[in-house]
Amino acid sequence: MNIHTRVKSKRTEHHLGAERDHFDKQQLSSISKAINNTETPVKEKHARRIILGTHREKGAYTFWSYSQGFPLGSSSILCWKFCHVLHKILRDGHRNVLQDCMRHHGSLAEYGKLWSHLHDKYGQLVALYIKLLCTKMEFHVKHTEIPPNLEVKDEVLERAAGTDINNVFQLTVEVFDYMDAELKLAETVLRQLNSSIAVTSLTSGQCRLAPLIQVVQDCSQLYHFNVKLLFKLHACLPADTLQGHRDRFREQFSSLKNFFNRAREMVYFKRLIQIPRLPDSPPNFLHAASLAKHVKLVVVIPEEDDQQDDDDDDPEPLIEVSNTPTPSLQSQPQVDIFDQAFGPPNGGFDERDLQIESLKSELELLRADLEKVKTEAQRYVTQLKSQINSLEAELEEQRIHKQRALVENEQLRMELEATRRRSAEHESLQGTFLEAERRAQSTEQRYNKLKEKHTELVASHAELLRKSADTVKMLSVTQQTQEEVERTKQQLSFEVERVKQEADMKMEEQKFEMERLKRELDEKMAEVTRVKATLQSSEMTSFEMNSSMTALQAEKERLMRSVREKEAELSSLRQEAQLQQSSLQQERERSSRELGELQGKLREKTSVEEQMKKKLSDEQFALLQGTIAEAENIIQDAVAKLDDPLHIRCTSSPDYLINRAEATLSSIDKMKKGHGDYLRNMEDAGGLLRSLTQFSHLAADTIVNGSATAHMAPTDQADCLTENCRGCATQSLQYLKELKSKNTLQRADPASVRLIVQKILHLGQELRPKGMDIRQDELGDLVDKEMAATSAAIEEAVRRIDEMMNQARKDTSGAKLEVNESILNSCTDLMKAIRMLVIASTDLQKEIVEGGKGGASIREFYARNSRWTEGLISAAKAVGWGATELVDSADKVVLHTGKYEELIVCSHEIAASTAQLVAASKVKADRSSKRLGVLQQASRHVNEMAAKVMASTKTGQENLEDKEPMDFSGMSLIKLKKEEMESQVKVLELETQLENERLRLGELRKKHYDLAGVPMEQVSERNGDTPSPVQQPRSLNMSPKPSKPPLGKKPTLSQKPNIPSKSGFK
Repeated sequence: MNIHTRVKSKRTEHHLGAERDHFDKQQLSSISKAINNTETPVKEKHARRIILGTHREKGAYTFWSYSQGFPLGSSSILCWKFCHVLHKILRDGHRNVLQDCMRHHGSLAEYGKLWSHLHDKYGQLVALYIKLLCTKMEFHVKHTEIPPNLEVKDEVLERAAGTDINNVFQLTVEVFDYMDAELKLAETVLRQLNSSIAVTSLTSGQCRLAPLIQVVQDCSQLYHFNVKLLFKLHACLPADTLQGHRDRFREQFSSLKNFFNRAREMVYFKRLIQIPRLPDSPPNFLHAASLAKHVKLVVVIPEEDDQQDDDDDDPEPLIEVSNTPTPSLQSQPQVDIFDQAFGPPNGGFDERDLQIESLKSELELLRADLEKVKTEAQRYVTQLKSQINSLEAELEEQRIHKQRALVENEQLRMELEATRRRSAEHESLQGTFLEAERRAQSTEQRYNKLKEKHTELVASHAELLRKSADTVKMLSVTQQTQEEVERTKQQLSFEVERVKQEADMKMEEQKFEMERLKRELDEKMAEVTRVKATLQSSEMTSFEMNSSMTALQAEKERLMRSVREKEAELSSLRQEAQLQQSSLQQERERSSRELGELQGKLREKTSVEEQMKKKLSDEQFALLQGTIAEAENIIQDAVAKLDDPLHIRCTSSPDYLINRAEATLSSIDKMKKGHGDYLRNMEDAGGLLRSLTQFSHLAADTIVNGSATAHMAPTDQADCLTENCRGCATQSLQYLKELKSKNTLQRADPASVRLIVQKILHLGQELRPKGMDIRQDELGDLVDKEMAATSAAIEEAVRRIDEMMNQARKDTSGAKLEVNESILNSCTDLMKAIRMLVIASTDLQKEIVEGGKGGASIREFYARNSRWTEGLISAAKAVGWGATELVDSADKVVLHTGKYEELIVCSHEIAASTAQLVAASKVKADRSSKRLGVLQQASRHVNEMAAKVMASTKTGQENLEDKEPMDFSGMSLIKLKKEEMESQVKVLELETQLENERLRLGELRKKHYDLAGVPMEQVSERNGDTPSPVQQPRSLNMSPKPSKPPLGKKPTLSQKPNIPSKSGFK
C-alpha cells in the first residue's frame, strides 16, 4: 500500500508539473500574439486565453512576468495593444488581478508621461489610455465593493456611497473624473479617424477602435452611477450647491451621446457590440420624480462573434500558412493600388475582379471549415484525455477498495478459525461437565451410605470437599471461556460495524444479552458458594449439587445457541463480501472495456493529429523555401551592384561599414538560434524566417557599403575589401542553398559567413581615421574630463588677466595704461562670457544624456552616440586652447612684445570654437528646451564680447601708433615717380606674400581636417560655395599659427547642424 501510494503521488506531481508547463507555454503564446508591433486589433481568442489564465492561477502574476520584457517605451503600437489587453484583464479577469496590477502602477504612470512628450500618432493615445487605466485602478482599490467591470446592483452602490453626505459628494466627483478619462480617450481616437467605411475597415483603424468596446461598457455603467448619485445628492443638499455638478454632468452627457452616436454609425462596431441610446435630454435632478423615468443603459455583446472567435482557435502558424497567397491572389494588391491611383481600366469592375472576390470568399469558407474541424478535434482530444484521467482515477480507487476488501476477508477468515477452535475447546469442556455429573451421582450414592457409618460419612464428606474444589476450578475455566467468547463477539461486532453499519443495533442487543448472561453466571457462582456452605451439612449437599449441575447444563445450552447465531451472522457477512467482490469484478471488466474503446478513439485522434502536424511541417518548410529564395535574390542583387558602373560613384564611410558588419554578425547569431529552434520543432519556422529576412537585408547592405567604402580606400585594401564582399555573397548563397534542401538542412552552418563578415569588419576598422581610436567605453569619462579641463583653463585665464592688470597699473601710466586696461577688461569680460557658455553647455549636455539614455548608463549613452561625443570633446578642447592662447597674446601685447593682430585672431578663434561647442550641443537637444535657449543666449554674449575685444584692440593700436604726416613738398617729379614705383613694388611684394600665406593657410586647414578624420572630398566641399554654418567662422578666421596643438577629433560634416531634422542624429 505504501509503495502504491508513493508511485501515485509521483505520477500526480509529474502530471501537475506538465500541466503547469503547458499553461505557461499557452500563456506566453497568447500574450506574444496579442501584444506585438503589428497594427492590427487584438484577437478575442488570445485575450480570452489570458483572462482564463488569470482565473486559473487566481491572479495576473504570469501576465506581468511576461509583459515586463516588452519594450513599452520604444513601440507605441505595442504599448497601445498592451493597454487594451490590460483593460480586458481588469474587467474580466480574476478579482486578484487588481492587486497585482497596482504593484506596477508607478511604472505605468512613467510610461504615460514618456509618451505624452513624444509626437507620435499613437503617443497621445497611449498617454490617455495609461491615464485611464491608472484612474481605474485607483478608483477600484479605494472602493473595493465596486468590481473593475462596474457591474453591481444599486444596493451595492448605495452601500459604497454610505450615509455620510460628504462621502457621497466625494464619490460623485471621483466618478466624474473616471468618466472624463474614458470620454477623453474616445474623443481623441475618433478625432484621429472618421466614420467612413474605408478607414474603419482597415486594420490600422480597427487597431485604434478596438479598445473603445471596453470604453462603451465602462461609460454605460458610469452614466448610471452618476444619475443615481446626483439624485441622492439633490435629496440632501440645496440645488445651488450642486450647480457645478449639474453643469459637469450636462457636458459629459453631451460628449457621451455624441460618442455613442458616432460609434453606432461605424460598421466596425455593428457586428461586435450593441450600443444603447441615450435619452434626448439629461435627467432633471431638481425633480425627484424624474428618477423613475431613468432607464439603466444595457450594452449587449452578440454571442455569434464569441462563437466565431472560439471556432477560430487554431495555432498561429496555421493561420499564416493559410494566408499564403496563390499566384492569382498575389497580384491582387498591385491591381488594387493601380485602380486606386488611375481608376479601373474599363470604368468599372472587370470579370476577373468578380472571380477574385468569389475565390476569396470560397477560400475564407474553406479556411473557416478547416479551423472548425481542427477546433472540434482538439476539443474532442481534450475531453477524451479528461475522461481517461477520471477513469484511471476511478479504477485506482476500485483497486484500493478491492485490496481493502481482501484484507478484511482475510481477517474475518482468521477470526472464524479462532472461533471454531474455541468451539472445539467448548465441546471438550462439555465432556468435562458430563464427567462432573457422573461424579455427582457417585457422591450421591456415598451420601446414602453416610447415615450408616459415621466414619464413612466423614471420609465421604472430605471426598465431597475435594470434588467441590474441582467443580469450582471447572466453573472458573468455564468463566474464562465465556470471557473469551465475549471478546470474540466484541471483535466480530467491530468488524461487522466496519463492513455494514446496519448491524450496529443487533450487536448492541447481543452485548446486552451477554451482560445478562454474565449476571446470571454471577448468580450461579453465588449459588455455588451457598452450595459450599451447605455441603458442611450432610443432609442438603446432594440436592444442591444436583440443582447447580442443572443450572450449568442450561447455561451451556444457551452458550451453544449464542455461538451458532454468531456463526450464522459470520456466514451472512461472508456472503455479502463475496457479492461485493463479484460486483467489483464486473465493474472492473466494464471499465476495462470502456477504457479499450476510449484508447481506440484516442489512437484515431492521435493519427489525425500526426497527419495535421506533418502537413503543418511541410507548409512551414515551403514557407522557408520561399523566404530563402527571396533572400538569395536580395544578396544576388547586392552582388550585381558591385559591377554596376553607376555604383562606382557611390561612397561610404568606414564607420557605417563597421556598423553594418556588426549588425550582420548579430543577425547571424539570431539566424543560428532560429535554425536550432526550427530543427527542434519543425512545426514552427517563425524565428528562422524572421532571422533569415533580417540577415539577407543586412548582408546585402554590408556588401553594398563594403564596395562603396572600397571606392575611397587605398588600392590594396580596396581590392581585398571587394574580394571579401564577393566572398561574403558566395558563402551566404551557399549557406542558403544548404538550408533550402532537407538533406543538407541539418548540417547547415553559418560559420564561414561569420568568418568573412569578421574580415570585412576588420578591414573597416583599419580604414578608420587615426584620430578615431578612442575606446567607446572611455568617451563618457573623456567628455567630463575635457569639460572640466576647459573650465579650469578659463579660470586660469581669468586669474592671469587679473595679474596682468595689476602689473600694468604699476608699470605703465597715461594713454598706455588706458589702452592696456581697456584690452584686459574686454578680455576679462570675454572669459566670463565663455565660462557662462561652458556652464550652460554642461547643463544642456546633462539634460540630453538624462533624456536620451533611457534605462542605460551614462557611459553606454556616450558609447552609443560616439560620433556626437567626439565632436563635443573636440569643441571643448578648442575652447580651452583658445582661452589659453588669448591670455598669452594679451600678455605679449601688454608687455609690447607681441602683435595686436595675434590678439584679434585669437578672438576670432574663440568665437569659432564656441560656435562649434554650441552646434555640437544643439545637435541632440530638444528645440523647446529652456537650457538650449540659455546656451544660445550665452553664445551670442560670447560673440559680443569677442567683438568688444577686437574693437578695444584696434582702438588701442590706433591710439598708440605714431602716424607721421606725409610731406612730399620737397620732392621733384622724378623723385615722386621713383617713390611711387618703389611703393608699387612693395605693394606687389606684400600681395604676393599675402597670397602665399593664404595658400599656406589652406594647406594647414586641409592637414587639420585630415588629422580630425574628415575626408578630403568633404574638405573641398567645405571650401566651396556652401560652407557649413558651424565651420564657416573657423574657415574665415582660423589662426595660421603652426604652434596650435592638433585637436583630438573633429566632427564630420554628417554631424553638423545644417541638416534640417534631428532624427538623423538619434
